[in-house]
Amino acid sequence: MFLKDPGARLDYRFDWSERVADGRAITASDWLVEPQTAAGLVIESAAIDGATTVVWLAGGEQGRVYAVRNRVALSDGQIDERSLIVRVEQR
Repeated sequence: MFLKDPGARLDYRFDWSERVADGRAITASDWLVEPQTAAGLVIESAAIDGATTVVWLAGGEQGRVYAVRNRVALSDGQIDERSLIVRVEQR
């Protein structure tokens, strides 16, 4: 679990190196935050950096726990997904 201040804008990364071996590449990366609320955790931007996916998260309601999911598509047609948990607390 990651702790995040509601006023912070932070990046989170997944290293997919073992999935993109043998010449495969990440062709798409989609991020989702649950639950989605009006004052909730916000995806500000996202990127693919070689074998790494990155998302910048901002905001969030103090005391709330969010699941952040990253779903990637690979050049050989495979699809994989990973999640992380973010708890928003005043720090």
